[in-house]
Amino acid sequence: MTSDVATRRPTRLGLGIGLGVLVVAALVALALLSPGPALPTRLQDGLTLSTSVLIESLPFVMLGVLLSIVVQVWVPPGVIERWMPRRAWARRAVLSLLGMLIPVCECGNVPFARGLLMRGFGVPETLTFLIAAPIVNPIVIITTHQAFGFDDGILIARLVGGYLIANLIGWLYSRHPDAEGMLTERFLATCEIVETQITDGTSGGKGRRSLAQFVVELRAVMPALIVGSALAGAVQVLVPRDALLAIGSNPALSILAMIALAMIVSICSNVDSFFALSFASTFTPGSIVAFLLVGPLVDVKMLALLRTTFRTRILAGIVVIVVLSAVAIGGVVNLLA
Repeated sequence: MTSDVATRRPTRLGLGIGLGVLVVAALVALALLSPGPALPTRLQDGLTLSTSVLIESLPFVMLGVLLSIVVQVWVPPGVIERWMPRRAWARRAVLSLLGMLIPVCECGNVPFARGLLMRGFGVPETLTFLIAAPIVNPIVIITTHQAFGFDDGILIARLVGGYLIANLIGWLYSRHPDAEGMLTERFLATCEIVETQITDGTSGGKGRRSLAQFVVELRAVMPALIVGSALAGAVQVLVPRDALLAIGSNPALSILAMIALAMIVSICSNVDSFFALSFASTFTPGSIVAFLLVGPLVDVKMLALLRTTFRTRILAGIVVIVVLSAVAIGGVVNLLA
């Protein structure tokens, strides 16, 4: 299988580069046709925003990689599993709360989730953790409360909504007939290499294994983080926001506008509440909740990171589920507010 992966990589790399060029060309054309600052100024602003997103995310990615190494190398086999319920739905319910013990944002959760997969946890279980963790994170709970308190039920809707969405995704993908088919070939190849090293005893001591795994995770995650940050910065400055802001008072359209904004700006879930607070006076409470649900789960940067592990069709399904769930939850909040 390794040879197949090697032969397919150049083709897929070429397709990815070609698609990226088309996306950038479309954004530049849109920028040229739309009113606003000159294109060079926008590109300079995009570079600044991309750098800020990267710098903001990097510490959490590093922390996530270190936690992943702890789970894979230093925690003895069976320790985590011993505390997990036997029933599948109960295991997912517990794993979706694991983020309360891990103070990292969505970027750091991706390498940690990769560690869970390499340790032997199932894809649906790992997805449940991955979706819930950026929202039930203790720092996210504190910052959301600092920004909104308990006004309009925004904090409660974010926590309960994120937990329900995560378990819905876990349940749906637990019914997938081919668990390994949800993972990328590159990630499966990495798992095989790690398992072979451990089985053959060629991985050395824990220190050497930790260093090797650190390099493996950084090589997998950092390119995606850089590309995702660059794309997030480019989209922010090349896509006009006036159309999004103009529809903020409409109960239905405001939700869709804030969902689109959440996917574009790619702000860390630890601080996105303060960004959303600036829209609270013009947008509906339900649209704020939708922003706070969608952003940590399926923004541009997060999808680029998730693509290192999960196949495109799986990510497409996750995006659809998250967006539809956010629309429904936001609509309920607007009705009750």
